[in-house]
Amino acid sequence: MIINGKVYCIFEQSGTWKNIFKEMGYEATDADIQDNFGETDYQIDLFDEIEKAYDGEPSFFDRITLDDLIVSFFPCIYFSANNSYIFDGTWMTYKQKGMSGRAIWDNVLQRSKERQRFYEICLKMFGVVEERGLRMIVENPESTIHYLKNNFPWKPALIDRNRRLRGDYFAKPTQYWFVNCEPTYGKSYVTKQKPHKTVCQLTGHTGNLCDEDRSMISPDYARNFICDFILGAKTEFSEPSLFD
Repeated sequence: MIINGKVYCIFEQSGTWKNIFKEMGYEATDADIQDNFGETDYQIDLFDEIEKAYDGEPSFFDRITLDDLIVSFFPCIYFSANNSYIFDGTWMTYKQKGMSGRAIWDNVLQRSKERQRFYEICLKMFGVVEERGLRMIVENPESTIHYLKNNFPWKPALIDRNRRLRGDYFAKPTQYWFVNCEPTYGKSYVTKQKPHKTVCQLTGHTGNLCDEDRSMISPDYARNFICDFILGAKTEFSEPSLFD
């Protein structure tokens, strides 16, 4: 993929992907409603901006051109496998412990409404980008019961089954949608992997589906992913193939 414009990392506040793109010579920015890392260039309510763009009103998306690239880390809290376990009763949150039957049902009903809200915003985001011809890559966890995998008009272009191979802390199978663009394919596998992290090992982990540490991606992984699947470029970790 050739990027002649800017890279907009939306729903990212850590600066991880933004700064890797910058190291590679691209102009990149972060946009998110939070700024816990001091890296958010546009601190805005992206849900509101997506709604406005979908309704044809002036929005953040008006600044994005066909030469640019959007990399979206859309919140997965209501789409992941753990969320499904809440609905089917096989995994109870700490909040639900000690609740009566009706309290649990009300909690599930509220969560259902919230998931519907996130689903609608995600659908509108894809719709806005596809209709305008903008290029976008969207990241979300992958599992057989991931909500978007089974209930979404767009299908992921690729699934990275083990992110540790490319230098991440978590294995975390992850799926990626490519809108108005196609992935390239490379094998930038690290020979010395980082220490393996699991959710239960996270400091202060309380069972929250949106723990900040849980969503972090290492700079090494971001760099290798960008080279392998976006730019089609070689890195020092790239493995040669029979087709090189």
